[in-house]
Amino acid sequence: MHVIRKTTAPTAQAPHGSPYARVFSIPGAKAFCASGALARLPMSMTSLGIVLALNNLYDNWTVAGTMSAVCVLAMAIATPVYARLFDRYGQSRVGWIALAAEVVVLVAFALAALVRVPLPFLFVLAVGIGATQFAFGALVRTRWSWVLRGQGDSNLLNTAYAFESAVDEVVFILGPIITAWLATSIHPVAPFIVAAAAAGIGGTAYFLQKRTEPPVAVLTPVDTTARGAAADAPAASGASSGVAPQARLRADPAKHSALQFPGMLMLMVTWVVFNMCFSMFDVSMTSLTKALGRANIVGVQLAMFAFGSCIGALVFGSIRLRGSHWKHMLVFMAYLTLGFVGIHLAGENLVLIGVIEFVSGLGVAPIYATGNLIVKQTVSANFLTEGLSWLSTSVNVGQSIGSTVVGVVLDHAGPSAGLALPMVACAVSIPLIALSALSARRVSR
Repeated sequence: MHVIRKTTAPTAQAPHGSPYARVFSIPGAKAFCASGALARLPMSMTSLGIVLALNNLYDNWTVAGTMSAVCVLAMAIATPVYARLFDRYGQSRVGWIALAAEVVVLVAFALAALVRVPLPFLFVLAVGIGATQFAFGALVRTRWSWVLRGQGDSNLLNTAYAFESAVDEVVFILGPIITAWLATSIHPVAPFIVAAAAAGIGGTAYFLQKRTEPPVAVLTPVDTTARGAAADAPAASGASSGVAPQARLRADPAKHSALQFPGMLMLMVTWVVFNMCFSMFDVSMTSLTKALGRANIVGVQLAMFAFGSCIGALVFGSIRLRGSHWKHMLVFMAYLTLGFVGIHLAGENLVLIGVIEFVSGLGVAPIYATGNLIVKQTVSANFLTEGLSWLSTSVNVGQSIGSTVVGVVLDHAGPSAGLALPMVACAVSIPLIALSALSARRVSR
């Protein structure tokens, strides 16, 4: 038997009032939240940037969609690897190396596309972009879990995770707008230079913050005899050791991955199918605006979804919902499915599509926040970064599949057919959520 011993991090007495005021009263919380937000900006720029750059250079939606999918797929494969390294060696120790590689590859892709190198070489660099990007949101959420552990209110983590979902949506509001403006007004490769700068500045500021960084778990032998167990009992409660109870976790020797916890695999499958809808929608809307001669507003058009999602996240984080997280996810998914049906029925009316995007987007961030909360309550703390990163991996896999499928559909059937695909992916996710919940409950029992 082993015990994971962690040193304590500074905590603050939370004042009464708004849950958002309480979580941001934690020393260092504002700094790591802001820097983490800037560092994850590339995740909303590279995929669309590749589509815009390649379509402008080669005028082929299939090539553009496939290269974007290759990048996202490489990111999906690399994400859990980084997560395990972060859990084992610490955020900053691994992060500095990964961050430097990410910045170098982004700049290399921009320069290579600028001189129009052969397409196979660009594919290699696209793989490099994906392989050097890691789930920064998982790092921030793990840090939130660490600094909020002693606050005496479990709902504060719900608030923090909801706020991070809002941050994700702000990133996806700004990312497409910045990317589309840079690609159409400056140069198709300009988004990659800006993405490299955001990653470098934000990542550097984040990893310099050591006070709130979760400590590396250290496994130490524990005497499991009656005398040894009795001697260890006061320490386990934090009475004599000074170590907070939340900071000492029993290791499960049967668990070697976050995916071994009940319900995680089915949740990943659900997340893959669900996230196909967004890449399908993004590429389809890019194609529709170009066909209508309005390619310059694609960033604003895509941002309407994210803007609604941001508002939904802030509201979700300020209320207490009754019932299970699985039930909440099911309701929000049904709501989003109806939104995609409305978008498809709107045809080529960009104004109406934008309004429906905003209204249906109110349910997007709550889905993501709920998924993160399910992972938090499912896996043990020493697998938390990995568990959250598997969600990011599933997002990337789903977007990769969605980009590939919609690219082929657009080349053969046009934007209208492309906009029908997101509602199908969303609708299929509804029964998958129910199956995931049943799987988790059955295995737990």
